[in-house]
Amino acid sequence: MIEPEKAQAHGRWSAAMSHFILVTLHLYAAILFVGAVFFEMLVLEGIRKPVGHETMRTVETAIGKRARRLMPFVILALYGAGIGMAWGYREELAHPFASSFATLLAIKIALALSVLGHFITALTLGARGKLRSRQVRFIHVSVFCHVVLIVFLAKAMFFLTW
Repeated sequence: MIEPEKAQAHGRWSAAMSHFILVTLHLYAAILFVGAVFFEMLVLEGIRKPVGHETMRTVETAIGKRARRLMPFVILALYGAGIGMAWGYREELAHPFASSFATLLAIKIALALSVLGHFITALTLGARGKLRSRQVRFIHVSVFCHVVLIVFLAKAMFFLTW
């Protein structure tokens, strides 16, 4: 029979380890996703003119193929771990305006859901052959702005108070 103190300590350790795994998985997936968004917006857009239309089309096609294979798993890990972490803050999220932390976390979640909506929209339009370059540009700029804010909020919610 396990002593109550040891069982309680094991429960705290187990919860802390689970949280650590979720945070780590979420962080790695976020690095991959946000890194891809930054690469597309800040690197690829900067080489569009010098490399020419045909070369850029080849590069974008190759990157798009790879992204379509990889990103669903990244998104699954990112959002799965995010949901797991948010579950630990469900009491705070039940009252999103009760604290600065809860407000910033709720905004971060809303932005993340919007990014997911962008991702699903792009996949759906692409699968139907209706994704046009103007839509791609809008989605990329919008997702870029979203992830910049999400990264800011990820840190701000632990430092900003009012």
